Amino acid sequence: MTAKLKLSALDADDLAIISAAVQDALVAVRDCAYLKDEKRFVLLLNRFRWEADPDAESNGGSHSRTHSALVFNDVTTVRHHDIPTGEPDRMLELLAVALESEHSVLVRFSAGRAIRLEIGRLACHLGDVGEPWPTPWKPAHPVE
Repeated sequence: MTAKLKLSALDADDLAIISAAVQDALVAVRDCAYLKDEKRFVLLLNRFRWEADPDAESNGGSHSRTHSALVFNDVTTVRHHDIPTGEPDRMLELLAVALESEHSVLVRFSAGRAIRLEIGRLACHLGDVGEPWPTPWKPAHPVE
């Protein structure tokens, strides 16, 4: 059994660590949910495990992914930018999560898509669920 990642963020520095852990995660549009009565926003992720052996390729091993839940509490409003809500099977590539202000979090995806969360306070949790599986592909980004 592999150790599961479990992180919490209560400030911008904590959120930067979570952002690094979820970079290059894949999320289906249908797996983004605002639970208004609970003031909670949840993303179910297919997360690349950056914290696993960073030299896996050079050691002849493979990389891995796992399912994770990214949860934001005390959410008052959710705004979408170019999220194809009419296409529930569309996959989004998560780039970063950042605290924009004391009361605003921005979840950025590729292709200029984003979700802005208005929050009463930052209370974010990331937790792995299930066991990881191997993948031969490691996400790569062009250097600009």
